[in-house]
Amino acid sequence: MTVRGSPSPWSRCGSGPMRRTRAGVRRPRALGIRTRLQTRLRTMSRSARPAEDVVQETARSAGLVALGAGVAAAAVATAVLGGFVAAVARAVVTPDRKRVERVPIHAVDPGRMTVTIERTADTELQGRYSLWFGGGTGHMRIGEVLGTTDTTVTRRIIAIDAGDPTAARRGRWGGWFYLTPGELDVPVEDVDIPTPNGPAPAWVVRADDPDAPWAVLVHGRGVTRAETIRAVPVFRAAGYSVVLASWRNDGVAPRSDDGRYGLGSTEWEDVDGVLRWLAAQQARSVVLMGWSMGGAVVLQTLVRSRFAGLVDGIVLESPVVDWHAVLKSQSRVLKLPRPVRKIAQRILRTPVLHHVAGLHDPVDLRELDMVARADELSVPILILHSDDDGFVPSSASHELARVRPDIVRLEVQTSARHTKLWNHDADWFDARILAWLTEVVQPTDATSAR
Repeated sequence: MTVRGSPSPWSRCGSGPMRRTRAGVRRPRALGIRTRLQTRLRTMSRSARPAEDVVQETARSAGLVALGAGVAAAAVATAVLGGFVAAVARAVVTPDRKRVERVPIHAVDPGRMTVTIERTADTELQGRYSLWFGGGTGHMRIGEVLGTTDTTVTRRIIAIDAGDPTAARRGRWGGWFYLTPGELDVPVEDVDIPTPNGPAPAWVVRADDPDAPWAVLVHGRGVTRAETIRAVPVFRAAGYSVVLASWRNDGVAPRSDDGRYGLGSTEWEDVDGVLRWLAAQQARSVVLMGWSMGGAVVLQTLVRSRFAGLVDGIVLESPVVDWHAVLKSQSRVLKLPRPVRKIAQRILRTPVLHHVAGLHDPVDLRELDMVARADELSVPILILHSDDDGFVPSSASHELARVRPDIVRLEVQTSARHTKLWNHDADWFDARILAWLTEVVQPTDATSAR
């Protein structure tokens, strides 16, 4: 294992912390317990009884009424808690339908090409980023930090790709930077990959060498294939043809029957479709790369796909290696009690109960724990992760590297945020991938596509 770090100074799996959802509470059957008990008491035998029997029966009746009231109150509390836990479980597997613009935009100077926005742990970091505005209709590419106050940061605007930022009051900070691979001045093909839900669009960037190895880039939760464009140049430099894939429920690929995330347990089938397509292209060597939840998708592809024999290596950026670690971390942020998290996980994996979360099939997070299943991994793996990720803790990445030092190389940053390692330091990002490709995976020609 190699661990290196830059100097020290939570969208989604790319989507930020899970939101608490207000769940409707239906009147539970248990609320009728008190009424049924009282009716039963009233219809008890009215035959003449000794006085002491009447006193004893009255006492028993009062106790039963109190018991009924307690059970009813407990039933209400259980229903409320159950509704809340169900909402948490749904939030874990439900795609965001609207991207919220949360970052206040204080000033835009088109002449000087600067923008002043709220200072946060993400917006204050040096590097190149995206700033969406206007409900997603506007987009700016943002550069270096020019100045800060306690509450704001002023940054260079590299380009305004769409919209009028002077009218924007709020924006959404992101790591895409590029919107289409055509911006890299490379030849791009639009192809449809057959998947179980229908044709999934993909971009293909071919190397000059028709026999070049292939890289399949897999985006994370709550974003699209455009997230992966940042890695095209380094794979091109290493002599690879590249597929930028879409997968179910991402807004580009076809929707699944339930419209829910499988957290990797279903999405891998779409990457399997890419591998099948590549096999038809006579591909002989493939590297898979996944960001965030895309990392979980890639890992599941490796252990489930019948085309996994094509895969010679995996690159993971800010990956979900173990969902338990992610949910535990986010539960702390949201101050969710441990039992809520545990019951939500049980809902996801238990037949019948999984329907509460809207799932067609159960999702067992234990099957997605690739630290526990590390012995099933058999190809070289490069992990790029920041210890200051902010959403997906790097602990599982460190643990996977510890238990499989024979195949895992872990490269660590200490200040970059989730899925933004390239944005924070593109040279660092590219150098580590290129070195691993040339030293470990060893393509035939590391410069043929330049």
